[in-house]
Amino acid sequence: MRTSPTTPTTPEASPAVSPAARRRSTKARFSPRTRKAVLLLHILGSLTWLGLDVGLLALSLTGLTSDDPATVRAVYLAMSVLGTTVLIPAAILSLVTGVLLGLGTKWGLVRHHWVLVKLVLTVITAALTISALRSGLSQAADEVRLSAVAPADATGGLLFAPIVSLTCYLFMTVLSIYKPWGRTPWARRRAA
Repeated sequence: MRTSPTTPTTPEASPAVSPAARRRSTKARFSPRTRKAVLLLHILGSLTWLGLDVGLLALSLTGLTSDDPATVRAVYLAMSVLGTTVLIPAAILSLVTGVLLGLGTKWGLVRHHWVLVKLVLTVITAALTISALRSGLSQAADEVRLSAVAPADATGGLLFAPIVSLTCYLFMTVLSIYKPWGRTPWARRRAA
């Protein structure tokens, strides 16, 4: 439908719109260029995080199944480097850009269930990555430096952490695509 130049097309221009609706519609939003830049950084951070977890899972399985002490040593040392130098910045980048997208776009942080679930899962996985996985990887690297056998906790956190993380990331990807469950009670109350 085409509108004439004199037809109001925004809530700010319409005289029948309440002041509250006007305030909601004029909230600071990203410009299209800024939104795309932040979205690109978010996707890059998230894909890096996902790819690193796939790599950590592959390395962990290699370390568990290899009989070669040099391979076992190299695997756990590589896992430590990836987990302490690359994984944490990727997790933080994904979390920060996700929050920025929530604040700077129409989706918000707590307006839609799918965004809120993604935020909670990202905070949990980032916290576990930074606290538990990083220390586990450092400990495993220290153990293989002393003796080139698989660390005692290799089947625990070092194998299951990437599996749990991958499951969370794949679930969050599905949420991003399908956007299920509608608005949260906070958003419905605010709209009323």
